[in-house]
Amino acid sequence: MRPPLLDPLFAPVTSLPRIGPKIAQLLARVLPRRADGSEPHVASLLFLLPRRVIDRRNRATLATVTDGAEATLALHIDSHQFAPDHNKRVPHRIIATDETGGDIALTFFNAQRPWLEKAYPVGADVTVFGTVESWNYRWSMVHPEKLSGSTEDGTLALVEPVYPSVEGLSRKVMREAVRAAVDRIPVLPEWLDRSVMDAHGLPQFAQALAAVHAPTAPDDIEPASTQRKRLALDDFLAAQLALALTRRHSLRLSGSAMPGDGSLTEGIRRALPYRLTGAQARSIAEIGADMASGERMVRLLQGDVGAGKTVVALFAMAQAAEAGFQSALMAPTELLARQHFAGLSRISERTGLRLALLTGRMKPAERRQVAADLASGAVHGVIGTHALFQEDVIFARLGLVVVDEQHRFGVHQRLALASKGAAADLLVMTATPIPRTLVLAAYGDMDSSRLDEKPVGRKPIQTVAMPLERLDELASRLETAMRDGARVYWVCPLVEDSEALEGVMSVDNRFGWARKRFGNAAVLIHGRMDTAEKDAAMAAFRDGPKRLLIATTVIEVGVDVPDATIIVIENAERFGLAQLHQLRGRVGRGAKPSSCVLLYSGPLGETARARLDILRQTEDGFRIAEEDLRLRGEGDLLGTRQSGEAQFRLADLSAHRDMLDIARDDARLILARDPDLSSERGQALRLLLHLFGKDEAVRLLKAG
Repeated sequence: MRPPLLDPLFAPVTSLPRIGPKIAQLLARVLPRRADGSEPHVASLLFLLPRRVIDRRNRATLATVTDGAEATLALHIDSHQFAPDHNKRVPHRIIATDETGGDIALTFFNAQRPWLEKAYPVGADVTVFGTVESWNYRWSMVHPEKLSGSTEDGTLALVEPVYPSVEGLSRKVMREAVRAAVDRIPVLPEWLDRSVMDAHGLPQFAQALAAVHAPTAPDDIEPASTQRKRLALDDFLAAQLALALTRRHSLRLSGSAMPGDGSLTEGIRRALPYRLTGAQARSIAEIGADMASGERMVRLLQGDVGAGKTVVALFAMAQAAEAGFQSALMAPTELLARQHFAGLSRISERTGLRLALLTGRMKPAERRQVAADLASGAVHGVIGTHALFQEDVIFARLGLVVVDEQHRFGVHQRLALASKGAAADLLVMTATPIPRTLVLAAYGDMDSSRLDEKPVGRKPIQTVAMPLERLDELASRLETAMRDGARVYWVCPLVEDSEALEGVMSVDNRFGWARKRFGNAAVLIHGRMDTAEKDAAMAAFRDGPKRLLIATTVIEVGVDVPDATIIVIENAERFGLAQLHQLRGRVGRGAKPSSCVLLYSGPLGETARARLDILRQTEDGFRIAEEDLRLRGEGDLLGTRQSGEAQFRLADLSAHRDMLDIARDDARLILARDPDLSSERGQALRLLLHLFGKDEAVRLLKAG
């Protein structure tokens, strides 16, 4: 299906010179995972941008260097201090001076003496590059790179790109592999509009890649460079075309008109113990109009923390039932599915809306009964995990699919659903507020509703940052609060201790500390526990005698304990803004004042301090999302860095927003003029889609 012109770029990396199976395995740890588990292809190397460059052009002197800085130094070799033959741990040191009269020790471990004497002969002038450090009141440079000397010419580039790497994969091998990949780029037709290229001074695709991978100055890899802008526009255009094709195909599928008669939705409105917010009422109306229209609904529902998106979904499920259709709400975890079912069924049972729960860990007899009820139409809706869409689950008349936590259900899954022809109305929900730019970039195939109001009566959450040194003071305050009836979350980033993350508290260790400090008031929950253990722990915390829940981020989404009024987030400096905001949203869900303690281990870096400051300043999830995008990038907001699937390989959303707007407008115009991409430019754009892994979108073109 892929055009033969692209075959050189989709060949395995072992087809490149000097890349054998062992190097390919190392590259696979650096490059994005392929869905079929096969080794990376050549194009993956092309799309691996340098993280930084080593700039050896700027010369320094020993009078001007700073500790820990990289520097290029012109030196005169004065003497050698040879390591004793019997002690390999003692390094070989070469003492050198520069024009300022300062001296430095060039330090080598396990190096061969004859090679060192030849490369750095006494009396020679050499130029070296490396990291300068202060050691024993003298400058030192460990294993410097030699740029030139009296005995041989250096072969290092003055400006060298540096790529992500792993142990065993040298910079040289990585650089040569990328260079070989660049040489494989075929002559490609131009898919960008010439007027856009001229207006922004953009080079051709192959030229842009070559310039980024062979920089002549640090600015060449910066997002503001013309080559990076060109590559960002290509990345965005492929994504926007794929989204537009997905939306067009989804809307072509014949939807079902589900107008409803109000018999169930009005009952739910009366059964609610609170009044809907304006944002909830607006979103319910938007979704209801989509469902009644007869055209297929494809809508994103964004809710700030605690804004009540699940209740909005319940109204949609009730409207589907009024029209004689069934609905399915899919949650990312069993814990969340069970909690949704417990909360929604309490309301639905009073109105005649019959809901069922279906998860992969139910007893076979229970599962069979739910499946039978779905097939017969005895239940109106079902709540569960991805088990809902296994082949043995058959619906009598499915009209609405609600997917909770949209970031776990990405563009590729939506493309796959569209290509299967699933024609049920689709409502996808996220409790992570998403910046406008990211909505356009990742969800351009969807209409969007936004819950940006908190329910009436919710109190502001007081947020404070506290150093770990004040742990005893914090514990005393928590003892007093729990004696007065408070329930407290305490979140840790790890389940077990990790040597790689020194100073980061594990949930196991913190639970041991809590048992000693607070006795039987503490209970533990983390993702490695089985469902029954987690359910029992949550029940003991929500309704029972346990007042302190020591947890990992398993409680980040959906956990609802109105009596919980305090949350402590340990090692808060290691979390992103959006995740901190999500965790903070576990409190402040009742009428009582609530607090969030950001417990940090200093000293704080600039970005970590900025995160904690923003969180103390505002509870507006949409403002926080914009700041998180600026500080961390889109991969973290969407959860894609954790899953290994980056949303964009060549574009930076915070730096290339203007390119996104151009790509979005261009994609719409292209499909309006050339809906089948059959023109000369259309054929070139098909190459673009394949090149950026949007094969499903091309299949949609063929499906019509």
